[in-house]
Amino acid sequence: MTSGVGHAFKPWFGEAQAVLRPLDPDNARAEIADLAGRARAAGHEALAATLSDAEDPNAAFIAAALDLSPFLRDTIRRDPAMLQRLAQEGVEARLDALLSAIRAAGSAEGQSETGLMRDLRLLKAEAHALIALDDLAHGGNARATVGRLSALADAAIGSAIRFLLLEAAGRGKLDLPDAADPEKGSGWVILGMGKLGACELNFSSDIDLVVFFDPEAPAVGDPWDAADTFVRMTRRLVRILQDRTEHGYVFRTDLRLRPDPGSTALAIPVEAALIYYEGRGQNWERAAMIKARPVAGDIRAAEGFLKELQPYVWRKYMDYAAIADVHSIKRQIHAHRGHDAIAVHGHNVKLGRGGIREIEFFVQTQQLIAGGRFPELRGRQTIAMLYMLADRKWIEPETASELEEQYWFLRSVEHAIQIVADEQTHILPEDDEGIRRIALMLGFAGEEAFAERFRAALKTVEGHYAALFETAPQLSGDMGNLVFTGEDDDPGTLETLSQLGFERPSDMARVIRTWHFGRYRATQSAEARERLTELTPALLKTFGATRRADEALLRFDEFLAGLPSGIQLFSLLQTNPPLLGLLATIMGAAPRLAAIITRRPHVFDGLLDPALISDLPTRAYLADRLETFLAGATLHEEVLDRLRIFAAEQKFLIGIRLLTGAIDARRAGKAFSDLADLTISAALDAVQDEFALRHGRVPGGRVAILGMGKLGSRELTAGSDVDLILLYDHDPDAMESDGEKGLAPSQYHIRLTQRLIAAVSAPTAEGVLYELDLRLRPSGNKGPVATHVESFAKYQRTEAWVWEHMALTRGRMIAGDAGLCSEMTAVMADLLDEAGADGAKIAKEARKMRKLIEEEKPPRDAWDLKLVPGGLIDLEFIAQVARLTGRLDLPEDGPVPTATVNVLSILSPDFADPAVRDDLVEAAQLYMDLTQMLRLCLTGPFERDDAPPGLVDLLLRSTDLPDFSVLEAHVKETAGRVRKYFEALLRAADR
Repeated sequence: MTSGVGHAFKPWFGEAQAVLRPLDPDNARAEIADLAGRARAAGHEALAATLSDAEDPNAAFIAAALDLSPFLRDTIRRDPAMLQRLAQEGVEARLDALLSAIRAAGSAEGQSETGLMRDLRLLKAEAHALIALDDLAHGGNARATVGRLSALADAAIGSAIRFLLLEAAGRGKLDLPDAADPEKGSGWVILGMGKLGACELNFSSDIDLVVFFDPEAPAVGDPWDAADTFVRMTRRLVRILQDRTEHGYVFRTDLRLRPDPGSTALAIPVEAALIYYEGRGQNWERAAMIKARPVAGDIRAAEGFLKELQPYVWRKYMDYAAIADVHSIKRQIHAHRGHDAIAVHGHNVKLGRGGIREIEFFVQTQQLIAGGRFPELRGRQTIAMLYMLADRKWIEPETASELEEQYWFLRSVEHAIQIVADEQTHILPEDDEGIRRIALMLGFAGEEAFAERFRAALKTVEGHYAALFETAPQLSGDMGNLVFTGEDDDPGTLETLSQLGFERPSDMARVIRTWHFGRYRATQSAEARERLTELTPALLKTFGATRRADEALLRFDEFLAGLPSGIQLFSLLQTNPPLLGLLATIMGAAPRLAAIITRRPHVFDGLLDPALISDLPTRAYLADRLETFLAGATLHEEVLDRLRIFAAEQKFLIGIRLLTGAIDARRAGKAFSDLADLTISAALDAVQDEFALRHGRVPGGRVAILGMGKLGSRELTAGSDVDLILLYDHDPDAMESDGEKGLAPSQYHIRLTQRLIAAVSAPTAEGVLYELDLRLRPSGNKGPVATHVESFAKYQRTEAWVWEHMALTRGRMIAGDAGLCSEMTAVMADLLDEAGADGAKIAKEARKMRKLIEEEKPPRDAWDLKLVPGGLIDLEFIAQVARLTGRLDLPEDGPVPTATVNVLSILSPDFADPAVRDDLVEAAQLYMDLTQMLRLCLTGPFERDDAPPGLVDLLLRSTDLPDFSVLEAHVKETAGRVRKYFEALLRAADR
């Protein structure tokens, strides 16, 4: 039997083409039948015949790919003929043809910017799909994939550059020496950075560019006009590449790695850049320049620039001093190494333990140390330099071989994650089905086989990385005098403390003497003091590394003062240096967490759970833990105290997972919210049972709790209070409850709610469970604390303000009677649909509200992420207006999302075009990443000029940015963009 396209069953991706299995065979059959129908309708009979042939392995492969990847399904549906061209030409020849067409598009006769944008997007879409298919056809083909993606980016950038240069010449802005080769002598320097520079792009990667220009270049007529010309062309370059149109986008383009991005133009004169790097350049910028590569424009000028920059990047002498600075982000990523188990679900393949970044840093650090003396170590590509390090005897050949194997495996995993939906994510799915999808895409039999291989890879990488960078602190050794006996300071000890990073060595010595004199309960026994004496050198060295040594030590002293005993802790820290490192991170970077363990030392016990990092804090996990913890508690007060203890410990442990990178900000928000749901639900059950002992129950009485604000949207942070509304229902003819002291239904539920408020927020010896806010109930503080469901619906329909309807879009039933929760979810959906009838009024009121908030509560500074123009409130208002006015592409089944980032991700195209939607989602994710970490670590506002360096490291890690100045510029730029969208979207909706 023949395939109908080409020879009999000739594999489209070569003889090594893998058998790809679908996740859902029925769906795969339906998808391939649909595609065959589309091909036939478009006149591609041969292709349709192939796709309809159940015995054709190419048809089976494509069917599985369509099932596994919504991205491939949608791309191929739009242009089924790409498979016909693939079958006729073969993947290599077809990709070569596409790259040639891309390169030629920019200089095509009569080309326009709109035409170029269309051509690049259509050609890139086909190339992208073919690269993905070939990757799947080989069970992950990362080595070939990264090269192809990088070549694709180079071709697209070059095409756009040539178009812009020719157009500028046509307008008399430039005088090109050679119109047939417009880039030559143009003076436009385009450097690819990061993975683009190294030719190691991932499937859905952004491209990092740094743009310079030479005002003395042959093409530049008037040097004074050069800045304006090249900045305008650079801005258009970004638009050509990244703006979303009906044909998609080419590459998201990032210019933030340029010098001082918060205050410099998009294109910088070469001379100014050289002066910056040589005078003010940071170590992270040196590290970034290792991978810099001329990708388009004036290649000769770019090479000359990089040559002049060599003394800055490659120091003449071995540069160990720079390493701590370059790796400040990485230091914080894995502060906690004590747990062997690694979670597969939700693991960050790039930044997580044992991830891709560790291999890259492993290589890059040694390049920075030795590249100045050994030019052969100055290469851009990770694996090539890994083997060069082995050749130069810096590492063992076996290390290079093992790391290469894991690198390409992890890159293949990364590609599979991104091929699913063409999303720039590095995080494995959190559900079993999602993991199985990735496993099948990589040719594994199932999720267990994949998980075993994945864990092995991470452990191998982690082992090599730890051996290089994270040797355990020495418990004694050559750090100098450390004498804390007697009353007087030892001069040698003060000198040692100063060298370790302590700014007030005499005060610190006095604190440490307090420990050794046994003035705390934890140090009263001779054995405890002996253990602490042995631990002190490592303790001081580790605190010194926080760069806020004095603060860290003083917080540890407060912690020590509250401990009932110390022998067990000191022994544990002695034998577990990673735990000591985590403790130092908490003390130096996270004052809020430090205060928690000082007040409640028992929460520290949770860190000893070997499964802490591998067990994700899902709702089921927390529910199981809570049930076990409450078992055996019979007295009402005992239940409430246990709830407080449990919530405090779990909040702390969720925070530790976020601090160490085991979970991201979104997962942390869900976990904090699930914890609140479960504990408040348990408190409600306990209060109802206790209340019924005296007052009985109201006939037909049902109670449910509506979570509002960040609880409703499952975006709680470590420091959030919770917004609630208590709703109730009962039989229409119920007059009073049936207890010893009966109460009328309304009075009954008001009193019950008051008891619940006390149960949750009244301070006991174990603190409070949550601070409650009930002001979002009907009529606010003027209304009753409990609301009958009919009164609630009537109020929303007849009296509620627009802002109350907006707030209700985040409402979610969190506890109480399951039937009433289900009914009220439906009622709220109807209420919101009714409330959104007048879209213009809603948009107008939202804008007025935002203006009022700005006037009455102006932001403290640019880091007031909630209140700053273009901040969280703007994003929340956009999402709420869109939800109210029906401007969402709602899922066919399942609940309407309440989380801001999820709502923004489904904004309908008639409300916000895809490029705007993507920018809003990215902004929401950025603010979420920063807010979760700041609320976890701080009790007050973030003071940029007094921020603990360790906290800055954590913020950079959570946003994957190299330097605080880049982060600040990114936040400022993001806020400006969001504010522009806020005004445009709500003004449009107001009409």
